[in-house]
Amino acid sequence: MRAWSVGTPAPIAARPLRRADRDVPSPGPGELLVRVLACGVCRTDLHVAEGDLPVHLPGVTPGHEIVGEVVDAGPGTLRAAGDRVGVAWLRGTCGACRFCRRGAENLCPRSVYTGWDAHGGYAEFALAADAYAYPLPDGLDDVRAAPLLCAGIIGYRALRRAAPPPGGRLGIWGFGGSAHLAAQIALAEGAEVHVFTRSPAARDLARDLGASWAGDSFDTGPAPLDSAVIFAPAGGLVPAALERLDRGGVLAIAGIHLSDVPSLDYGRHLFQEREVRSVTANTRADGEEFLTLAARLDVSVTTRPYPLDEADRALADLAADRFTGAAVLVP
Repeated sequence: MRAWSVGTPAPIAARPLRRADRDVPSPGPGELLVRVLACGVCRTDLHVAEGDLPVHLPGVTPGHEIVGEVVDAGPGTLRAAGDRVGVAWLRGTCGACRFCRRGAENLCPRSVYTGWDAHGGYAEFALAADAYAYPLPDGLDDVRAAPLLCAGIIGYRALRRAAPPPGGRLGIWGFGGSAHLAAQIALAEGAEVHVFTRSPAARDLARDLGASWAGDSFDTGPAPLDSAVIFAPAGGLVPAALERLDRGGVLAIAGIHLSDVPSLDYGRHLFQEREVRSVTANTRADGEEFLTLAARLDVSVTTRPYPLDEADRALADLAADRFTGAAVLVP
C-alpha cells in the first residue's frame, strides 16, 4: 500500500515526510483493518513531523482524523467488514489507573496515540483499536467527517475547559480547523464569539459563521471576555488573551504543543481570579458527545481536499497558513 513516513523529524521545509510502500497490515486481537476513505491533516501531525513531539515510533505514518471502512477485524471486535468508522488521536489507555477509573482517561500515563505511537491515516489502509473507534452519523460525508475526529473533538473539549457562561463573551485565538468548529458549537449555545487571528481570510470565515467581531491577534477587542481559547501554538498569545479576560475569566490552551509563554504580570494577567487551563487529548465520551452534537447542529466544515500523494504539500500549506478550515487527504 501507499503510505507516508516521518524519516528524521525536521522543519517542514526540509521535507521530513517521505513516501513509503508498506505491506497491508493484518489486524490483531481487538483491532480493525480499515481502508482509509479520508484523513484530516492536523497541526499535531506537523508537530510529529517537525520533532516538536518526541519520536515514539521511528518512521511513523502520521494521521489521526481517519474516516475508514472496515475490511477485516481481529478476534474480540464488535464491528464487521463494511462498517464505516472514525479513528481519532486517542488509541488506547490502560483502563486501570486512577485517572481511567475516575473517567479522566485522557490523563492516563500509559495512553497511546494514532499517528504517534502507531501508524496513522496518511496511507491507503490503517489499523485501529476497535474500542476507541467511533460510529459516524450517516449524514456526514467522508471528507466533512474527517476533521471532526480531532479538530472537532479537541475544540469541543477546549470549549468545555473554557467554560463560557450562558450568553457570555468567548474569545478565540487562531481560527483554523479546530477553532472554526468550536466556534459553531459556542454560537449554537448562545455565546457571543470574538475571534483574534492574523489571517484576513480566517477573519472573513469567522464573520460568515456568525462571530460578533473578528480582528488581529493583538487587537484590543470591543469588550472584556468571560472566557477564551487559544488554538494557535504560540505562547506569546497567552498574556494577550489574559489581558482581555474580565474578572473570573477562564483561558483554555488547546494545543498539544506551545512555544514558550512570556513572563506574566500577576496584577495584569492573573489577579481577580482569572484562570489558565491546559487541554490534554480527549476522552471517548468527549468524542461521542461532540459527534452527536455536530450531526444534530449540522456543523459547517470548511475543508481543503488534497490527494494522498500530496500529503507533504498539505502539511507545508498548513504550516504556512495557506488555507482556511481543515485540509483533508483523500486516497
